[in-house]
Amino acid sequence: MKHTARTLFLDATDAARLVAAIGPQAAIVDLAGQVRQAFLHWDDFDKSARLASHSARGVIELMPVSDGSQYAFKYVNGHPRNAEHGMPTVMACGMLAEVETGFPLMLADLTLATALRTAATSALAARAMARPGAATMALIGNGAQAEFQVLAFHAMLGVREIAAYDIDPAATARLMRNLAGVPGLSIRRAGSVEAALAGADIVSTVTADKTRATILTPSMVRPGMHLNAVGGDCPGKTELHADILRRARIVVEYEPQTRIEGEIQQLPADAPVTELWQVLAGHAPGRASADEVTVFDSVGFALEDYAALRWLYVAAQAHRAGRAVELVAMPPDPRNLYGWMLAQAGDNETGRSTPRQEAVA
Repeated sequence: MKHTARTLFLDATDAARLVAAIGPQAAIVDLAGQVRQAFLHWDDFDKSARLASHSARGVIELMPVSDGSQYAFKYVNGHPRNAEHGMPTVMACGMLAEVETGFPLMLADLTLATALRTAATSALAARAMARPGAATMALIGNGAQAEFQVLAFHAMLGVREIAAYDIDPAATARLMRNLAGVPGLSIRRAGSVEAALAGADIVSTVTADKTRATILTPSMVRPGMHLNAVGGDCPGKTELHADILRRARIVVEYEPQTRIEGEIQQLPADAPVTELWQVLAGHAPGRASADEVTVFDSVGFALEDYAALRWLYVAAQAHRAGRAVELVAMPPDPRNLYGWMLAQAGDNETGRSTPRQEAVA
């Protein structure tokens, strides 16, 4: 197969405009459908735990996955102190490529898409694990992920009331300001974790510190609660007291990765857990009784980024977002890379420019 196509490049502004045009809630719902389909085709994927490089300040990770037809990977960091420098805690980019030729179909910012897919996966799991009719949620940690979590649970589970708590009151104020116009949604500021959990059916913990924190203790957790534990996502970083886990039904994305990075790093290696694909496929229950405490131990898995990249690729083409770039050399004679280089030098002298989206195949 000979390729004449260029690679679609979607930068951060392109991605933001695309999601805004679609609508954040509609984007989350669409993306949740893609994530669900990916998990339902679990056996088709070549899977591995992500490759992580840790430092005292944070972590940098590579997350690859392939279904034999398309290959995807994400580069992502997690640096909790970045806010001190005016930078995001999480920044990401990724690539979607075709397996048959190895050609890169798209290179894209995934910082926004990571927030979307995390929220979409959280709500997808909660639909299968929370008690039917759950309508109230406590949101502990009101950072960059907060709005997306709220929108996902509002759109996909019908959650109407949010009790929000953060150690930084300005973060909660921003959350309330940004979502003030969402119909049918009420957000109140809680003065403590305990106050936020009072009356909550669902609890989402989305804190950022790279430490073994104890955000929730057993005394805070009532029978029947569903806990969406998002913040604990690398070795040495947790949010839940281990005794909560010992008494709960636990669902994870990819067990080999979560054993290293998730809340269950606090438990013995043989502690029973269920993978999300098994619940979504109907092979295992998400909840056994109304009084059972359930935990979705979410660390983020490459399968979700594969779904996000595929969703972005289709949506960008439909909305003519991004631009076409010559990301990789495509000489007319593949064996004459040197001659192609000389030809490009001549083109540069004529001021050749890069075409926009219309050149993407």
